[in-house]
Amino acid sequence: MKKLYLLFPEDLGTIAPEIYGHFAEHIGGVIYDGMWVGKDSPVENTNGFRKFLIDKFKAIHPPVLRWPGGCFAETYDWRDGIGCKRPVRPNWWTNWDGRYETNEVGTHEFMDFCEQVGTQPYFAANLTSVSPLHIRSWMDYCNSPEGTTSLADERAQNGHPAPFDVKYWGIGNENWGGGGNMTPQHYAHEFRRFSSLADNMQNEKVLIACGPNGDDYAWTKNFLETMDSSEMHMHGLSLHYYCGFAGDPVDFTRDEWYQQIKQALRMEEILKRHWSIVEAYGMQEHAKLVIDEWGCWHPDGSGPSRGYNLFEQQNTMRDAVVAALTLNIFNNHCGKILMANVAQLVNNLHALFLASGEHCIVTPTYHVFDMYKGHQGAAAIRTAVEKERIPFIGREEKEEEIENLSVSASYKDDLVTITIANLSAQQDVSLCLAPVGKQLEGTALMQVLAEEDYHAHNTFEEPNRVTVRTQSVDLNREFTVPRAGVVTMEARIVK
Repeated sequence: MKKLYLLFPEDLGTIAPEIYGHFAEHIGGVIYDGMWVGKDSPVENTNGFRKFLIDKFKAIHPPVLRWPGGCFAETYDWRDGIGCKRPVRPNWWTNWDGRYETNEVGTHEFMDFCEQVGTQPYFAANLTSVSPLHIRSWMDYCNSPEGTTSLADERAQNGHPAPFDVKYWGIGNENWGGGGNMTPQHYAHEFRRFSSLADNMQNEKVLIACGPNGDDYAWTKNFLETMDSSEMHMHGLSLHYYCGFAGDPVDFTRDEWYQQIKQALRMEEILKRHWSIVEAYGMQEHAKLVIDEWGCWHPDGSGPSRGYNLFEQQNTMRDAVVAALTLNIFNNHCGKILMANVAQLVNNLHALFLASGEHCIVTPTYHVFDMYKGHQGAAAIRTAVEKERIPFIGREEKEEEIENLSVSASYKDDLVTITIANLSAQQDVSLCLAPVGKQLEGTALMQVLAEEDYHAHNTFEEPNRVTVRTQSVDLNREFTVPRAGVVTMEARIVK
């Protein structure tokens, strides 16, 4: 039996609730037939949005939701999505899937969804194909009090007199690629130009700059070097890291399990190295990292639509463990992170929901976010546990290794939340909690997400194939973290 030490004297900082953020782009089946079914749909809905999804999403306390892109944002005109007459246009993804944007879901509809689920909006604004005035005008429309500007009055005429108070604004998206194919120096000058106008709007806002793709450390260095002489309007630096795929999304081998896990574990090194560059330029007091796209990216075709919805994929216990270890990394480095957004909410990439017509189900990854929600706003503490090395055959047919456990812990008031991912596909792990600096009550609530078959996933036919089991445990005895499983412990501090 191994001891899991909870080192209460070693505070790592507060876990921003926004680390548990989400992302909904106008792509494939995310918005239409995913979130939105229409007000006249026979599918149960509230103002056009799926009621099942609203209720389940609200239950995990989503802190922030990024919209409308993604790459979609770089050809989006926000005026297309307000008022009664809305144009149908090609969008950034039309050449990929042949679909056109109807603009049924625009600013007002999206804000209504946010209000229904109790989340903050994070708007990704178009930098590539518009002027700085375009973003400033959208801010004016969203945030100016009624009666102060013409755009505020137009918002009121469209049904919402009170300001939307949108706080988070991304100035462009992936401008190193589909968002203009810019150099970091060019983008830095564009960000300086756009943000200087955006930041002098009087309402509170957080401006987020386009940062690197994965381990492109040169982008971060060159961007920050160009920004170094600038008046600082940047509050966050975006980082995108997808851990790709290893084998089939569902029928993967044991070695492919480990290959996927190892790729996901790279997140820690990537965010640490980018943060070291931020510190080297002395910008750590101005801006933190915003990992606003992350997750697995498997080949198309494994989801319910069988390839009709672009980038839709099935979600197994492997994806759940990837989500768990990633969130543990974020918790343990919470002082470096302003926000993170898993990609995406429904019917796309590392989704929490899969939906079509009358059907809507949660994925194993949804359960991870539900199990981890106690970390939001809590004080992270360091943990220590003896780990074992697991050998496997990597992608280049060479032997590689990973450690078998991923852990994070936090406390808020007297409630302690400990989350553990067993990365081994072969061996259960027995642990005993060993708190240092505080005493815990004798029993705890334990939630377990694990299946005998780590390929297990939920389908429209078996929506509860993967679900969470809850039990009470004696903290004076050992407990088991199943192989390829995720465990949350909730314990109370003795006052």
